[in-house]
Amino acid sequence: MNTNIREILALAKSEKVTAVDLQFTNLYGGWHHITLPASQLTEKTFVEGVPVDGSSIPGFKRLESGDMILVPDPSTALWDSFWSSKTLSFISSLYEAGNLTPFLRDPRRIAKRAEEVLRASGIADRSLWAPEFEFYIFDRVSYQNDVNLAGYRIDSDEADWNSGQDLPGNLGHKIPRKSGYHASPPLDRLYDLRAKMVERLEEAKIPVRYHHHEVGGPGQSEIEILMGPLLWIGDAAQRARYIIKMTAHQAGKSVTFMPKPLYNEAGSGMHFHQTLWKENRNLFYDEKGYGGISHLAKSYIAGLLEHGSALLALTNPSTNSYKRLVPGFEAPVRLFYGLANRSAAIRIPKYATSHDEKRIEYRPSDATCNVYLAITAQLLAGLDGIQRKLDPTKMNMGPIDDDVAKLPLEEQSKIRQLPTSLRESCLALIADHEFLTRDGVFPPDFVDTWINQKVGEYDEVRKRPHPYEIGLYYDV
Repeated sequence: MNTNIREILALAKSEKVTAVDLQFTNLYGGWHHITLPASQLTEKTFVEGVPVDGSSIPGFKRLESGDMILVPDPSTALWDSFWSSKTLSFISSLYEAGNLTPFLRDPRRIAKRAEEVLRASGIADRSLWAPEFEFYIFDRVSYQNDVNLAGYRIDSDEADWNSGQDLPGNLGHKIPRKSGYHASPPLDRLYDLRAKMVERLEEAKIPVRYHHHEVGGPGQSEIEILMGPLLWIGDAAQRARYIIKMTAHQAGKSVTFMPKPLYNEAGSGMHFHQTLWKENRNLFYDEKGYGGISHLAKSYIAGLLEHGSALLALTNPSTNSYKRLVPGFEAPVRLFYGLANRSAAIRIPKYATSHDEKRIEYRPSDATCNVYLAITAQLLAGLDGIQRKLDPTKMNMGPIDDDVAKLPLEEQSKIRQLPTSLRESCLALIADHEFLTRDGVFPPDFVDTWINQKVGEYDEVRKRPHPYEIGLYYDV
């Protein structure tokens, strides 16, 4: 949509817009919004913004200094088709009240600053990114946690555990566990719903590469979008998750991006494809290099692997994340790279062979991350590797073209392991975060704020008796 403010105002008037929705992201990736009647949308809205209470937004302000200003970005104007009122939405950035300086912990500001640092480095003039959206679509979900009760129940009409149920519409087509990859109808009951999701994503100018049923039998799906610049992809990812969830909600179904909602089934990741460009040249491409990648790309990979443990505190920032990062589910557990190797933390896609397509794929991450921050952290880690001229082979981090789980234990032990808990990755971030704050991309108080929140989440889960423990130990 045209970014000229006066044209936007004229369009809103001619289309008889009744509501203007301003969306924004908290520090931990949560999506918020505030809605104005169309009469309140003026040129001043894009300059002076709208006041909000920053103390009520996770990770932002204290109660005694909570006033903040929300300023819509006119380049993000989009029709929101989920509302009964004709609604024009904008993604917004946060500013300090009074002087209207950018709020340093605003995720969009952090992403913008990363793009500035990349250009100033002289290494590249842009980075391109593409996340893969993996998620489960369920038909019924309930859960409860109390002092004397802890439990959840999830159901999917595709699930093989319903094969013996005498239910309406139970026609015998069930997907066996861990066997949903590219399942075809009638096993795949979710094609029409995913197709509707894709239609709405493309209406939102988010180009989709493809969609399909994923490995998880009870409703796991994937939608992959095409590559775009860092900040734009952060915005697109937030909108994509909103669109996917809302499309399912309207169909009477529930979407979760939770990494591991089901025991012993495939987990959901959010792999990030990425590359650096300069003057229309893909800096990761070298036809003669291993996997078609350049020496610069190898140093970038080395930076990702060198800071791999600390990165997980941002790319996998939930206790549930580490239930996915276990052997046996195509999720990485060790820090190395390889060509077409899905057990690697960083995979070089073998099918991407041309100058325009060559890229790497970071595989540990999941959708509990704040996408703006996860992408920014990966970029800064990669740039650090380039600036220090790191070599992943000298670091014993690949390339490895074998399934690492099938290597002799002695060989496996030589490869650094990914953190196995949120606490472990948080400790790694405390010890290794200078690459994030060095150029003022992440503010100085970011790590303490992040760690306090995430260690608190870890402790809340750690202190609770687990239902499985009752079965193990009740009779002692």
